[in-house]
Amino acid sequence: MAIDRVAYFSDLVAEQPDEPRARYGLAVALRQAERWSEAADQYRAYLDLAEDEGAAYGHLAECLAALGKPDAAADAYLAGIDAALKHGHNGLADDFQQAMEALA
Repeated sequence: MAIDRVAYFSDLVAEQPDEPRARYGLAVALRQAERWSEAADQYRAYLDLAEDEGAAYGHLAECLAALGKPDAAADAYLAGIDAALKHGHNGLADDFQQAMEALA
């Protein structure tokens, strides 16, 4: 029996709205379901609660690009580059730079 990941993580968020891992799990599940707007909201909520090393910013940017918001996506990529460099993830920062340039 397959688990409904959106429902599972939605329940976790309802029980513990300030738990970053629950927010991140819900964001990932929503992104995988291509529920872009809801996923973007959950990535933002996660980023308000936790220091991310860059990946969540990239996922947020993907959601925003899918919603037709390239400027907002570029801003998310820039924040992701800053976070990635802060944590020594230079390859991730380079990937985000290329993704941001591809938005144009």
